[in-house]
Amino acid sequence: MQKLINDPADAALESLRGLQLAYPHLLRVQYNPHVVIRKDAPVKGKVAVISGSGSGHEPLNVGYVGKGMLDAACPGAIFTSPTPDQYLAATRAVDGGAGALYIVKNYTGGVLNTDIAQELALEEGYTVASVLVHDDVAVDQAANRRGMGAAVLVEKIAGAAAEAGKPLAAVARLAHRVAEQARSMGVALSSCTPPSVGHPTFQLPDRQIELGVGIHGEPGRRRMALAEADTIVDLLAAPILDDLELRAPDTVLAMVSGLGGTPQQELYIVYRRLHELLTQHGIRVERSLVGNYVTSLDMAGCTVTLLRLDPELLALWDAPVRTPALCW
Repeated sequence: MQKLINDPADAALESLRGLQLAYPHLLRVQYNPHVVIRKDAPVKGKVAVISGSGSGHEPLNVGYVGKGMLDAACPGAIFTSPTPDQYLAATRAVDGGAGALYIVKNYTGGVLNTDIAQELALEEGYTVASVLVHDDVAVDQAANRRGMGAAVLVEKIAGAAAEAGKPLAAVARLAHRVAEQARSMGVALSSCTPPSVGHPTFQLPDRQIELGVGIHGEPGRRRMALAEADTIVDLLAAPILDDLELRAPDTVLAMVSGLGGTPQQELYIVYRRLHELLTQHGIRVERSLVGNYVTSLDMAGCTVTLLRLDPELLALWDAPVRTPALCW
């Protein structure tokens, strides 16, 4: 294992310290329990938007803290869900009196811990709602689908709605709409290597890929021989199009996210084919993102996410945002 780290046990903590030093004008970090907080939080009268995940998926979620997106992010240990006390600490730090929305990825630990945190917050008098992100079409049963790239889109649009002064019920409804109108699927060309483990989490034989892989290295739909990029993109996009029942003249936001170990050049090759394929189906790409937005440490591969847009969601997507990872 060759990584730019010191003690593997300190990697997540030292990364947070570096984030704080790099973006002091946007955020601050509270330790024990670890929470990344918007610089000017709490914002009085504004719904607080809070999200969390294990470390190792950066910029998710710590890179999305700032005006127009998250008020707080709860980073767990690498590939480990944040604890209830992290969510409770975040709620205490950023609640501006209008309630808080927890954005939850559909993983067992994350769901359980946010349920506990929500109960604790309610006991302390906070008003809290939640939305579940479960967009990975590699899993057939909708209730069991993992949270993937749609988390970024939910966080941005919910954050914009909250910034615009919408009440908690409206912010939650919009977040839910995004979660239900977005689907993702990923492919791994290699495993990732958690620093504390020191070896890949799974093995891929030479010239084999995992189609439908999860962002922690969970098994995909099938293992297959490495194919040309266009063939892989077609295999990723087809189940998304089917599940969302996308057809002309629908409009979408299309996101291609690297998993941490794929060059930007290759991500543009993937996006090129995705755009071409959508155009062939009469589907208009209204907005796009290409880069590393939801990663899995150093895994080679990518995820494709499509969100069916409508005028309200598009306007909220275009609303100003100022975070380390998204800024316009």
